[in-house]
Amino acid sequence: MINIQTIRTVFMGTPDFALDTLQGLIESGVQMVGVYTQPDRPKGRGKKLAAPPVKELALEHDIPVFQPQKLRDEEAVKQLRSLSPDLIVVVAYGQILPQAVLDIPKYGCINVHASLLPRHRGAAPINKAIVDGDPMTGVTTMMMDVGLDTGDMLVKKSLSIHPDETAGQLHDRLAPLGREAMEETLARLCAGTLAREKQDDSLSTYASMMKKEDGCIDWSKEARQIHNLVRGLDPWPGAYTLLDGQTLKLAKTRCVEGQGEPGQVLEASGETVIVACGQGALQLGALQLPGKKMLSAADFLRGRGLEKGNLLGS
Repeated sequence: MINIQTIRTVFMGTPDFALDTLQGLIESGVQMVGVYTQPDRPKGRGKKLAAPPVKELALEHDIPVFQPQKLRDEEAVKQLRSLSPDLIVVVAYGQILPQAVLDIPKYGCINVHASLLPRHRGAAPINKAIVDGDPMTGVTTMMMDVGLDTGDMLVKKSLSIHPDETAGQLHDRLAPLGREAMEETLARLCAGTLAREKQDDSLSTYASMMKKEDGCIDWSKEARQIHNLVRGLDPWPGAYTLLDGQTLKLAKTRCVEGQGEPGQVLEASGETVIVACGQGALQLGALQLPGKKMLSAADFLRGRGLEKGNLLGS
């Protein structure tokens, strides 16, 4: 048995997704000896430096914060080693941990990953699960190694993905699940019952960081595929098409019946915009032109001339 209050713990994370797990660790009774997060970055129109969400939470609890540009630098590793952590917990930190860091804590480095490994290793598992039309997803805690999300699995928590759920909505449901998974992992560690399960590499998929160009809609695909793309890239980077040469972002789509040339507007009246796909059609609930706000279909039609027969896309 391990006394949880004796575990010197370092947390590494950066975005909102990591906050639930960090809060759980703070409340668990472990000794929080440091928090590592990405450096402050320019944000907003004024480009003022803004602290990562994890930094703000750590400072609220008087936990020392460290923000090395590169964790693999010799000085950064030396500084981390001086904290004498027994455990390092990592949630969406944004830097790869070198072997020199993985070797420091006696209980290892445990990562909270937002997928049911080995499916969707990589930087954007939440987006990819929706884009691929997965019915289920979840979080996995794993013992980190030098590979990309290849370490032994520890605890899994799963949930169903709703048919019209966006990546942003799924993110908000997975974050507290990550906390639950880490709390169970910590409890098993203290009880001496933490079991490791090797990943089956043959079942692995890779979820690379989403880029703006990933949101370009190919109207020749099935309506369901396009719907999954739209909600999987909501709120960022967003799915888009072209209207008269202008980028047109789309949101709140719905699969409906319809047939026509892919990208052709089948209906544009009242509150309804329907576009033909390679198979089936897509109803567009919200649209946005460059420099404008995202508008409901009804408001968009009142302010912009979109007509039946228009062709979207390149």
